[in-house]
Amino acid sequence: MKIKRREFVQKSSTIAFGLGTIGISKLSAHPKTTDNDQLKDKEIMDERAYLQQILYTRKEVDDWFSEKAFPFSKYDSQLGWLLPNAHFRDGLDDSISTYTYTADDGERIMSNYRDKLCRINTYGDSFTQCHQVSDHETWQEVLAAHIQEPVRNYGIGGWSVYQAYLRMLKEEERKPSEYIIFNIYEDDHKRNLDAWRNIRVRKHPQHIEATLPYLKVDLGDQTITECKNPCPTPGSYYDLCDLDKTYALFKDDFVLKIMAAHQNSKVKNATESYDDLMDLIKTHGIRTKIDDSETLAEEAEKIHLKAALFSTQKIVEKIENYAKNNNKKIIYVLSYPGRTIASYIEKKTRFDQSFLEYLQNKNLPYIDLMQIHAQDYRKYNLELKDYIENYFIGHYNPTGNFFCAFAIKDRLLELLDPKPFPYRNE
Repeated sequence: MKIKRREFVQKSSTIAFGLGTIGISKLSAHPKTTDNDQLKDKEIMDERAYLQQILYTRKEVDDWFSEKAFPFSKYDSQLGWLLPNAHFRDGLDDSISTYTYTADDGERIMSNYRDKLCRINTYGDSFTQCHQVSDHETWQEVLAAHIQEPVRNYGIGGWSVYQAYLRMLKEEERKPSEYIIFNIYEDDHKRNLDAWRNIRVRKHPQHIEATLPYLKVDLGDQTITECKNPCPTPGSYYDLCDLDKTYALFKDDFVLKIMAAHQNSKVKNATESYDDLMDLIKTHGIRTKIDDSETLAEEAEKIHLKAALFSTQKIVEKIENYAKNNNKKIIYVLSYPGRTIASYIEKKTRFDQSFLEYLQNKNLPYIDLMQIHAQDYRKYNLELKDYIENYFIGHYNPTGNFFCAFAIKDRLLELLDPKPFPYRNE
């Protein structure tokens, strides 16, 4: 199946799909534009009206289950979706990328040293899956070629940290490894809180955003609640075509209330939305003040980000407990799109500073690709735009995956025991 992915990308103002973030544009904070969009400056949009804009048609659901709807993912009742074999014209120089997954567990196929015992598994989203390069151009294959032993790739585009954690629990039962590289991408924190991704990203007329397992956060009690996929059967997806059923599923959804606040920040005197957001703030243990439309949007984003980063911290705690109980060693890799790396190089500020400090305070091994790119950039006399384009075509290009593999290599070698063959002294 050869699909010109960019034809889909160009038709949508947001670039975030179930297969991960294509390009370096930010996620839209608003749903699909409707004929009544001109009313948004005059009327409060409640949660029910917000959901009305993003309902699916039965044909859209039919097409998704028959793998005719972009991004051609496969429904999975527990994890939300997996990926089928595919060819997309989304690679370097407009080339066709080949994506192949094993039939038994859906890992991306290995080439280098695949007949040897594998002691390294990798988990995460599309920056782990290595979207926009072919099977043997991934950073896992670059790393495997260098250390002369195989590295498994369990990445799935568009996944949250929580989904990757759930897959880790599942796959480590089937194909256990002693060492785990756990990749966390920029948007994965917020994805933890998504019960249905289309609440947060713009509805595209030609593709489905699957529902997924997610977390509820209480910042006051410092707790999370694990929640299963709200559409646990194929038949339940048709509920997303019916407003009453969809509202019943999501009326109390945290992200829905955040996004409604963003939408209503454009409305003068949006006191109802202030009240709704203040209720959300109180139930999530946050103390703040909202007194106008501008602070409504700002505070909604602060609440969202704070809850998202906290949710990832709690998942890391779960990962560490699992590793301790099962004699595994974990390395965390922090990945970012080119736009975020460029912004950090220019402004020296980052959105996830609190999470970075958490990893440091816990003395957990991690690789911060944002900082590593910033250090690398200082070696060259290049325009920042040219530097970013050397590594990114949205996701990493083959050069970017080479960079990523060797950014990981030294930290991994510190953990591996015995050392891989090229690094043994005998």
